[in-house]
Amino acid sequence: MHFSVILRVIGLLVMVFSVSLIPPIIVSLIYSDGALNAFLYALGVNLLGGFLLWFPVRNERGELKIRDGFLVTVLFWTVLGLFGSVPFFLAETPDLTFTDALFESISGLTTTGATILTGIDALPQSILFYRQLLTWLGGMGIIVLAVAIMPMLGIGGMQLYRAETPGPVKDTKLTPRIAETAKALWYIYATLTSVCALGYWIAGMSLFDAICHSFSTVAIGGFSTHDESIGYFNSVAIEMICTFFMIVSAFNFALHFYAWRHKSVWHYFKDPEARFFLLILSCTVILSTLVLAMTSTYDWSTSIRYAVFESVSIATTSGFGTSDFASWPHFLPFLLIVTSFVGGCASSTGGGMKVIRILLILKQGMREIKRLIHPNAVIPVKVGGKAINERVVSAVWGFFSAYLLVYVVLMIGLMATGLDQVTAWSAVAATLNNLGPGLGDVAASFTSVSDPAKWMLCFSMLLGRLEVFTLLVLFTPMFWQK
Repeated sequence: MHFSVILRVIGLLVMVFSVSLIPPIIVSLIYSDGALNAFLYALGVNLLGGFLLWFPVRNERGELKIRDGFLVTVLFWTVLGLFGSVPFFLAETPDLTFTDALFESISGLTTTGATILTGIDALPQSILFYRQLLTWLGGMGIIVLAVAIMPMLGIGGMQLYRAETPGPVKDTKLTPRIAETAKALWYIYATLTSVCALGYWIAGMSLFDAICHSFSTVAIGGFSTHDESIGYFNSVAIEMICTFFMIVSAFNFALHFYAWRHKSVWHYFKDPEARFFLLILSCTVILSTLVLAMTSTYDWSTSIRYAVFESVSIATTSGFGTSDFASWPHFLPFLLIVTSFVGGCASSTGGGMKVIRILLILKQGMREIKRLIHPNAVIPVKVGGKAINERVVSAVWGFFSAYLLVYVVLMIGLMATGLDQVTAWSAVAATLNNLGPGLGDVAASFTSVSDPAKWMLCFSMLLGRLEVFTLLVLFTPMFWQK
């Protein structure tokens, strides 16, 4: 382990992250919202903290190994969550404890969208903008952004990219050089954000709201500048734009890269993961619409409207809201939360276990059924007509087992703090899947949750963002052995 090199990287990245405090400072100056000092002090704390980490080891050089990459990734998300909480903690409005400030910061960076804030409409504009910006930075992974500038830092970045990028297969690169890959991803990401903001603005949002919501839409974060979320605008056009970009952002970004490179969209319909993802969305929408209409919860047109938006929002782990889905009849709230376990596609900004993993698990299950009938048959697991390596299938099952085990342990831990079963179950789902809203006492916000429970949920959000193994591997003795 190259601890001095790791410390140098962390220090540099914290100083780079301090640049993200400049836009909220500008917003605070424009609106004179009273939060300027909090951001100025936070800028100083970030610069000084990063400098103190970097200066003692500033001359250290070396290539990061795979284990170093995992440690840097986990440390950076943890350290960044800590430094990102400073403006929330220092601001007079909202008046947050350290635990609440850290919870809000990690929720934003992990694109979870769970919040402990109430009365969001009355918050300073700079605080609102900063929440959305945190979500946007976390959406594609600020590590990927750092990888793009790693050549300037004198450190190779492939290990960081492999450790941070979500998905079952992490060695795939869109371009031969890792820096070019990171830049290509961010160009696509920034373009989607700009087009989304333009669409919102044309549809009737103010420029401020359009920019803020484009950040959290493309990042699949779910933070909003209003307590009523997207429902505040009561606009079918805005909901349609939001739905479209939530779906687009939940696709594998490699598909977007291919579309940009080859000027074609047909590959979206040929990709087995994308097709399976759209099938899940379609079934959820149809079922939700039928239940809402047949129980007279809404009329047919309203049922379609709310079913489409909420189904896409929860299934993609965005967490935006136009209706209180937690109060929907029968099994619908449970169904929607369950879809968040599937989440978005691999290499997307979505959370959950990822569509490709669920597809592989289903195909593996079907293979075992066929083996009962033909015990001696050689039946490969195929996706898109191509046989999947058995090691990948095994790794997916390992991930699935670890995911469920972590889920059960966290749920029991939350129940030990006094939460009821429904609240605990949905709170872990909302954080581990990077979803945001839950059921029971956490349907609207996590304000009523105790501090010990919030710390556990912060850990859950980090586990979800780093896809469990990246974080859990640090707790194994083998990782620290030479």
